[in-house]
Amino acid sequence: MPKASVKRLIECNKDQLIDLVLDIEKYPDFVPFCLNAHVFERNIVGDLTLIIADLTIGKGPFKDTYKSDVKFNKKNNTIKVTNIGGPLKHLENNWYFKEQENGTEISFDIDFEIENKFLNIVMTKSFQFGLDKIADAFQKRAEELFNSSKN
Repeated sequence: MPKASVKRLIECNKDQLIDLVLDIEKYPDFVPFCLNAHVFERNIVGDLTLIIADLTIGKGPFKDTYKSDVKFNKKNNTIKVTNIGGPLKHLENNWYFKEQENGTEISFDIDFEIENKFLNIVMTKSFQFGLDKIADAFQKRAEELFNSSKN
């Protein structure tokens, strides 16, 4: 199964970055290979924000939609995403947000397996590159949205 992680220091506050990650319906505007996003449910239960959403990911003639269960825990500033439908055999990714003196450190870990064995091999070879592109996109979006409001 492909596994990877990325860590970045972004010059924005933690709450802004958490809001950016939880604004799933905006992903097609800036996340590479994200063609569509739809949130079915969004509920707040105590310290948890619970979201059920679809993402359609693709490039060229290849595209697939998968359904995710997204849980944001306000107590420990983590977002956990698990697959609940679609072409993935397994998906788990975790976002961690830690405020620093000059911004917020974001850590993003992902572990997944695609049902199609051939695609799984292809994805394993290019996965870290793709994850870095996605991290770049989130960082750029955060800086565009929030850095001008810092002053």
